[in-house]
Amino acid sequence: MRPETIAIRTQTERTAEKEHSTPLFLTSSFVYDSAEDMAAAFADDSLDVNIYSRFSNPTVDEFIKKVCLLEGAEDGIATGTGMAAVFSTFMTFLSSGDHIVSASAVFGSTHTILTKYLNRWGIDYSYFDMNHPDSIEALIKPNTKMLYVETPSNPGLDIIDLDYVAAICKKHSILFVVDNCFATPAIQQPLKFGADLVVHSATKFIDGQGRVLGGVVVGNKDLIKQLYLFVRNTGPSMSPFNAWVLSKSLETLYVRMDKHAENALYIAKKLEGNPALENVKYPFLPSHPHYAIAQKQMKNGGGVLTFELKSGIEGGRKFLNSLTWLSMTNNLGDTRTIASHPASTTHSKLSEAERDAVGITPGLIRLSVGLEHPDDIVEEILQALAH
Repeated sequence: MRPETIAIRTQTERTAEKEHSTPLFLTSSFVYDSAEDMAAAFADDSLDVNIYSRFSNPTVDEFIKKVCLLEGAEDGIATGTGMAAVFSTFMTFLSSGDHIVSASAVFGSTHTILTKYLNRWGIDYSYFDMNHPDSIEALIKPNTKMLYVETPSNPGLDIIDLDYVAAICKKHSILFVVDNCFATPAIQQPLKFGADLVVHSATKFIDGQGRVLGGVVVGNKDLIKQLYLFVRNTGPSMSPFNAWVLSKSLETLYVRMDKHAENALYIAKKLEGNPALENVKYPFLPSHPHYAIAQKQMKNGGGVLTFELKSGIEGGRKFLNSLTWLSMTNNLGDTRTIASHPASTTHSKLSEAERDAVGITPGLIRLSVGLEHPDDIVEEILQALAH
């Protein structure tokens, strides 16, 4: 079956009730037929049996299975949030004395983990510029265990050649972890280009309607086994209800991502050359510096674009305050178009120098393009720019 069909038709085995829509197993624990079965369940971590919903749950398993099939992965683990997925991945595969190489263009909370928390466990990091991937190899040390990257990056929409980075990681026996949140498996499958693990904040486009939180990591089954044990024992598990919502959301993922991308490209073209803007950035605009790479490894440009206001940080605030119906929030990946000003919100904890280093300029506006009529979105942006 093709991915669109897989996303719709993969579901938990039908129960005796003969339900058509997938059921929700909203339970904290599971029962056994005998004391011996219960003892066996706790004695063997590899036993395929449900014990407790922090360990596994049929509804959560359905969601994981779908993401694995769409990403081309052997196995996966779901977490309560996207950041729980990122942190669990770091904590599972990095130990005291290890070193991680990361793109400097990462989400603000990921930056905080790398710069403020990992050193508590004696884990060091080095940043590289995604615009200069030839600088990566010089950063690798004998104790480097992982390379982490978002592509496209949040919020700057930088893109890196996954084949190129995977070859470096393979050469140096480094775990290659890719955050695929902006693209989703409907647009890009990093495992096909050599990634070892793929991370998602399912809160974003996978949910698609701004309802629930969730994270998921997929990849090689031996790696996921280690990650599963960390999540099982430390507790950042996904709730069955959220998994049920997210599993249903995957049924419309391909249709939604095509429309998000269609709208985003249309809007990007309409805004390019506007006298109030320094630039417009979108992966499938020929003016994007990594346009050729995007064309190679992405089906379309996704649902996020950015533009730089000539009026700087105050202009960014004024733009947001001039919006009449377009949403002003820090989330993205919704059916509703969302505008945010990273310099004063999601990346405000970074110093000005740190923001400059990752391309978060004072007047940068991130637009998560929704599913409204594109001309309505354009008209709303233009009227806000005119103020």
